[in-house]
Amino acid sequence: MIYADNAATTKTSRTAIEAMTPYLDTVYGNPSSLHSMGQAANQALTSARETVAQCLGCDAKEITFTAGGSEADNQAITTAAILGARQGKKHIVSTAFEHHAVLHTLKKLEKQGYEIELLDVHEDGLVTAEQVAGAIRPDTCLVTVMYANNEIGTIQPIAGIGAVCREKGVLFHTDAVQAAGHLPIDVVKQNVDMLSLSGHKFHGPKGVGALYARKGIALQSLIEGGAQERGKRAGTENVPGIIGMAAALKEACEHMDENAKKVSAMRDRLIEGLSAIPHSAVNGALSPRLPGNVSFCFEGIEGESLLLLLDDKGVCASSGSACTSGSLDPSHVLLAIGRVHDVAHGSLRLTLCEENTPEDVEAIIAATKDVVSYLRAMSPVWRDLQEGKRQFIL
Repeated sequence: MIYADNAATTKTSRTAIEAMTPYLDTVYGNPSSLHSMGQAANQALTSARETVAQCLGCDAKEITFTAGGSEADNQAITTAAILGARQGKKHIVSTAFEHHAVLHTLKKLEKQGYEIELLDVHEDGLVTAEQVAGAIRPDTCLVTVMYANNEIGTIQPIAGIGAVCREKGVLFHTDAVQAAGHLPIDVVKQNVDMLSLSGHKFHGPKGVGALYARKGIALQSLIEGGAQERGKRAGTENVPGIIGMAAALKEACEHMDENAKKVSAMRDRLIEGLSAIPHSAVNGALSPRLPGNVSFCFEGIEGESLLLLLDDKGVCASSGSACTSGSLDPSHVLLAIGRVHDVAHGSLRLTLCEENTPEDVEAIIAATKDVVSYLRAMSPVWRDLQEGKRQFIL
């Protein structure tokens, strides 16, 4: 089996597992307990917080551990909204192709009287700092733009957007779930006020994430209860998960350059091979792009059938975000960059990591070519396109 769905989740690394194990069966105390085992767990939690902070270029006190990227997104956006409302500011700027953890939170705030402005995304899958600057108003309380898109892999100009927001005195949050561990992050140099990440995207465990919030931002609690995480996130910390996430992030950052070089080369070969399929197109700009992301549309087929038949051939892939895999609607990301519904339905996302091989890539290319040909041979839509009853789009 070839696993090419690393944007959905990654395999937990041996480094992360070994780091976690003692906190599952030996040092299993509650980090809020005063006895020695509890304090040993608390010390490990402090060390993990420092590790994550070092990887982001911030202070350990600016890190709050969460249950994942979605919770971190929710807390960051809700915090900015509440703080903004206290100053009479209820305008929020984002983009049309954010993750649903962001978009659904914004939709909820819209029902509470906030004005949400979603910037259009260019065909290349990028927004610009100039777009953001043009959208900011005196009553803007937040700009939230993802670091790298989870479906098409395009990398946004975070430092430029952050500079605009800092100049205009507006809080800037970025969903860096796909970027952390794969792209360099320095929240100070990039003028980021809040940043979300999730452990299972860089070979850490599932169910654990982190939120960076710049010193001076009064995080608002989503979960009430105990005083854990300095009173900003109630509930006993997932110590083993946090330890594993910190170890995985440190390892990913230490090997970032070599991993990016290896994975980018495989990505480029995969794009080259799939581009040979007639009436296909890569989604989003080729650069700047996440090292392992390949997103394609194939005209005349359905993405769901493509995925199932690729699975039969031993290739694990996706059509887009794993969080919406049960939906029959075309990807909002692909629609945002201008793909029409019929084409967006025929999407394929392949996401590689450093454990993949060039042989995997060649096998994926061959399998995809076979499956696309097979599906088109039985498709009435493809027959209509071939006979000129419909016009090709790609």
